[in-house]
Amino acid sequence: MSSVSEQLDGVFLKTAQLIELCRALQEENNLLRRENQETKTALADLRVQQTDLDEKLRVLKLAKSIEGTNEKTLDIKQKINEFVREIDKCVALLKK
Repeated sequence: MSSVSEQLDGVFLKTAQLIELCRALQEENNLLRRENQETKTALADLRVQQTDLDEKLRVLKLAKSIEGTNEKTLDIKQKINEFVREIDKCVALLKK
């Protein structure tokens, strides 16, 4: 049977090992939290980009459908400019 001082030394050694393991796990946890936040930010940016592209696609489809009508070119350009202004407003609202 080992002496009390040997047992106490063993407890101190194991305690130090547990403290070191705890620090390492905390560092890993902090790293994973930062990585998670960066991923969430990137996802939000991609969603905004997708919304912008969807809106541009809608405008292009509309412009293409207008192209086949007998309206004057100036009227078509004005309508497209209105749509672009509307898109810009929507993008500005999404960025808030």
